[in-house]
Amino acid sequence: MDQNLLNIGFGNTVVAERVVAIVSPNSAPMKRLKDEARDEKRLVDVTHGRKTRSIIIMDSNHIVLSAIQAETISQRYTTLKGAV
Repeated sequence: MDQNLLNIGFGNTVVAERVVAIVSPNSAPMKRLKDEARDEKRLVDVTHGRKTRSIIIMDSNHIVLSAIQAETISQRYTTLKGAV
C-alpha cells in the first residue's frame, strides 16, 4: 500500500490522499473552524510555536495547523499529485 506523504513543514507530513483542503487561517470562518476543532479535540498543531500560516483540513475531520504558507503547501501537493 503506497501512500504519498505531503511535507507540511519542519519534518511533519500528512498522507496526501487524505487532504480535503489547504486554506489560509486569516478569515473569521477559519478561526471558528480552528476553535471548534480545538474544543472537540480534533486539532493537530504542528507549528512548533510559530505563527499559523495554513490550515489543512483532512478527510478524517481533523484540522492540522502548519507554519508553512498555504500556497507553498498547495504547490507541494500539486507536485506530489503530478508525480503519481
